[in-house]
Amino acid sequence: MKFADVKNDIAFRKIFGNENKKEVLISFLNAVLDFKEKHEIMDVTVLNPYQLPKFRDGKATIIDVKAKDQSGREFIVEMQVADALGFSKRVLYYTSQGYVSQIDRGEFYDKLKPTIFVGILDFEITKSPKYICRHRILDVETGEQIMEDMEFNFIELPKFKMQRKELKTLVEKWVFFIKEAENLEVIPEDMDDPGLKAAYEEANIQTWSPEELEAYDYAGLRETEDRLRLEKVKADAKKEEKVEIARQMKNKGIDNKTISELTGLPEDEM
Repeated sequence: MKFADVKNDIAFRKIFGNENKKEVLISFLNAVLDFKEKHEIMDVTVLNPYQLPKFRDGKATIIDVKAKDQSGREFIVEMQVADALGFSKRVLYYTSQGYVSQIDRGEFYDKLKPTIFVGILDFEITKSPKYICRHRILDVETGEQIMEDMEFNFIELPKFKMQRKELKTLVEKWVFFIKEAENLEVIPEDMDDPGLKAAYEEANIQTWSPEELEAYDYAGLRETEDRLRLEKVKADAKKEEKVEIARQMKNKGIDNKTISELTGLPEDEM
């Protein structure tokens, strides 16, 4: 077998956004969100990932996977390979837009159902040492939660260090699948959850059509280009910050050699 890089846009949507393989998304969400008993997801409907704005001149968005469960709760699942500028604001926008789109003008607010965001990130965004963290709207002093309809979950792949033989829980096996599937040649023997096993089968690119493979390769090239472009933007911003510091130091009469040593900028740029 040869498995796809699950972090690839095309692969991710094919595996987790497949209406005919709903057991994949159900298993993943129940595991990551720790849903059990009355909270457990029993069924999902995969929704259109294209979110139209509710307000004039608003911004439309396309997310990776959007779904609704049997109780009406909505889930937004995003795979993000690069720390894009304004990422946290995008998360708020995606989730808020998904929340308000549940009702039309004139409908009552009590029809709104919780909207839960799950972000799988190939970079670190929090200071927590844990690879999964949850963010909710809470009172900063008491921890009381009166606004329960939004939740933000982040899986930071670089923080996940477990090897295959160390995996015990289903959520560990899911994160391992997303991070390491492309490096495997067979489905590990202990991946006995039906949803997880179906995910491995869907990730086997030897069963994909030529059109799917072409789209997969193109998405991989685009993601590489986007990552390089973002790295350049960040490098340029960092250089400009150093230039501004150097300018302020020069205005205070500090000599060029010292400025160069402290900022890392070449002395002949002073």
